[in-house]
Amino acid sequence: MSIEYIWEVKAQNTPLLKKKCNHCDSDRFHCSDKFRLNAQKKNIDIWLIYRCVKCHHRYNMTLFSRIRTESISKETFNLLSQNDVDLAWKYAFSRETRQKNNAEVDLNSVAYEIQFDEVSVEQMIASDQEILSFTIKCPFEFNLRLSTVIRTCLNLSSSKLNQLIDAEAIFVHKRPLQKKHKVQNGNIVYVNKEKLKNIVFNNETGHEVIVK
Repeated sequence: MSIEYIWEVKAQNTPLLKKKCNHCDSDRFHCSDKFRLNAQKKNIDIWLIYRCVKCHHRYNMTLFSRIRTESISKETFNLLSQNDVDLAWKYAFSRETRQKNNAEVDLNSVAYEIQFDEVSVEQMIASDQEILSFTIKCPFEFNLRLSTVIRTCLNLSSSKLNQLIDAEAIFVHKRPLQKKHKVQNGNIVYVNKEKLKNIVFNNETGHEVIVK
């Protein structure tokens, strides 16, 4: 029977904005999770508010400029008016929003945790599946390497992971895993069980340990 493994990557914070503060020597701003709305007749401007990490000076990142109020759905307008955190995070992680503002963020500043069922490699190998599949859930992209998630969730050393990559035992997007691959929501990682067994359970003398 097919077993579905889920690896869920959860960001703990939004990325810091790389920006020189005009009021102190800081060069980083954090997202406040709040919006600013300014309506003028039938037009509206909407910003996402950032604060300097040192002096809390405000910087407004443009989301919408001089757009007609009716072009925003009522639901979205209500979320903006209520400073909805989920919507703020969506914009804070948005590559499109950054490009529109010619802004740069520090993606390395994003802390994260990976939630997954702690199933041992021995248990996975004992299954009757020839190919093991793992679905990744990660609503926000922040340049996290796919190999990092795989190594963490399978509890592999760097050397063992490198051997698996060299043996083309891991596939994503129907292609062998490359170290440059970054995590995307919905990624499905496929691992060849036989190659995994041969590499992970190869002892120091080079003899394979048979897992029953």
